[in-house]
Amino acid sequence: QVQLVESGGGLVQPGGSLRLSCAASGNIESIKAMRWYRQAPGKQRELVAAITDRDITNYSDSVKGRFTISRDSARSTVSLQMNSLKPEDTAVYYCNADISPGATMPIYRYWGQGTQVTVSS
Repeated sequence: QVQLVESGGGLVQPGGSLRLSCAASGNIESIKAMRWYRQAPGKQRELVAAITDRDITNYSDSVKGRFTISRDSARSTVSLQMNSLKPEDTAVYYCNADISPGATMPIYRYWGQGTQVTVSS
């Protein structure tokens, strides 16, 4: 069984920083792309940032230049460094990952449970 567990959310003032992490564990053969999404109250879930297994990254226009996505050397943890946070960044942040649980198995997309980020003075 594969699990994604996020951590690092919380309350921060505008202009502050937070670092989110998402660790994948369980029966994992390989991890392809990893992503961060967010969902604000009353809004659709949106893609924030993504990173491939070759460390190619892309960002939504709303966070470009403020957020940085990265993966650890073991390739199983994805982080999101969020700087210059704004009230409109307030949302539940979810990670997801494209994972193959076994050498002959297809790739599945897994989701974490979400972590709340609140930007407020």
